[in-house]
Amino acid sequence: MRANVNLFWILAVFFAIVAALYTVWGILDAYQGHVEWTGTFALSLCALLSLLIAFYLSRVRAALGGELPEDRLDANIDDGDPEAGFFSPWSWWPIMLAASTALLFLGLAVGFWICFIALAIGVISLVGWVYEYYRGLFAR
Repeated sequence: MRANVNLFWILAVFFAIVAALYTVWGILDAYQGHVEWTGTFALSLCALLSLLIAFYLSRVRAALGGELPEDRLDANIDDGDPEAGFFSPWSWWPIMLAASTALLFLGLAVGFWICFIALAIGVISLVGWVYEYYRGLFAR
C-alpha cells in the first residue's frame, strides 16, 4: 500500500504542475490569448482526484497500523489473505448479465423498447446466476 500512496502523491503533483503549465501556455499562445477552461479544469480535477485518493490511502495505511504483506520484501504469497471468495469457473451467467446491461444501454441510446427486452434478459440472468448451484450438475 505504501507504493500506491507514493504513486498517487506523485500523480497529484504531476497533474498540478501540468495544469499550471497548460494554463500559462494557453495565456501566452498568440492565437488564443486567454485561459482554455476545459483543459485547465480537467487537469485540475485529475490533480484533485489523485490528491483525494492519496490522502485516503495514506489514512487507511495509518489506520491499519502495520505493514501489509505486499509491502514487505520478505513476505510469501501465503502471508496475504488466502480467501478471495468463490467464483464459479464454468458459469455463463455473468456474460449474459453483461450482455443484458449492454443491451439496456443500447436501448437507452437507440430505442426505449429495447430496454424492456434487456430488463427481462437481465432478470433471468441474475436469477440464473444466484441459483446456479441449486439445480443441475452442481447442485449442493
